[in-house]
Amino acid sequence: MSKLVLGTVQFGLQYGVNSAGRPSEDVVRSILAEASKGGITTLDTSSAYGNSEEILGKCSTPEEGFKIVSKYPKGKTPVGEMFNGSLNRLKVKNLYGYLLHHFEVYKNNPKVWDEFHALKEAGKVQKIGFSLYTPEELQFILDNKSPFDLIQVPFNIFDKKFLPLMMEVHKKGVEVHVRSTFLQGLFFKDRNALPERLLPMKKYLLQLDEFSKKTGLSISEIALNYNLQNPYIDGVLIGVDNVVQLKSNLASVKNVPIDIEIEVKEQELLNPVNWN
Repeated sequence: MSKLVLGTVQFGLQYGVNSAGRPSEDVVRSILAEASKGGITTLDTSSAYGNSEEILGKCSTPEEGFKIVSKYPKGKTPVGEMFNGSLNRLKVKNLYGYLLHHFEVYKNNPKVWDEFHALKEAGKVQKIGFSLYTPEELQFILDNKSPFDLIQVPFNIFDKKFLPLMMEVHKKGVEVHVRSTFLQGLFFKDRNALPERLLPMKKYLLQLDEFSKKTGLSISEIALNYNLQNPYIDGVLIGVDNVVQLKSNLASVKNVPIDIEIEVKEQELLNPVNWN
């Protein structure tokens, strides 16, 4: 079974610095068929990803048998109502995972977590958890002793700030999924065409290029396998716009040690929110 998880934000929204645009429904069907054929068993979505859930409901087939992780965004809709809306849009009876998409919802009202537990106890979802952006958020949840089964956090060659806590929760049986494996496409950006705000990242990208040259591995192979080979990571999200990209990602999976360490000093630039 592949550690790869197919992220589907692109199916409902324009996303990432290199995105070619939202794929058509026919392309989505082809992507899902190829993902299933390639051993990918899990899809990641959210009711905050435009109409991604609806597209998946239209385009996926029962034969593909994907496990689906969706998310509850901030808003006034109660958790149970939003969850049932996700089931309806996805055309499924239950979910593999349901994450709280925005940490501030929990921070402002930790009691919201009782509603997630109710869904799990009712057998509507197998695993509940959080989508997070900073280790401080995860530490807050751990300090509050709110039990959870699944987290999704950013992690890549440049951004390893979650590693100590990932190790801690993984040892306790929590399933760890990571996103931003390619730092939202930054790893593939033309080194000489970076926007001014991202110019400090050029020296690190050149280090990545040097490692690529030395090993003969592509940037995609380096970044993807760096995450796949981490023993504390159970799922590595990838997002694609077409079947060619997906096949390229599947072909990039190699059993080759990725012995590279790059320390980024400008930590604020590891969060795409700060790129504008």
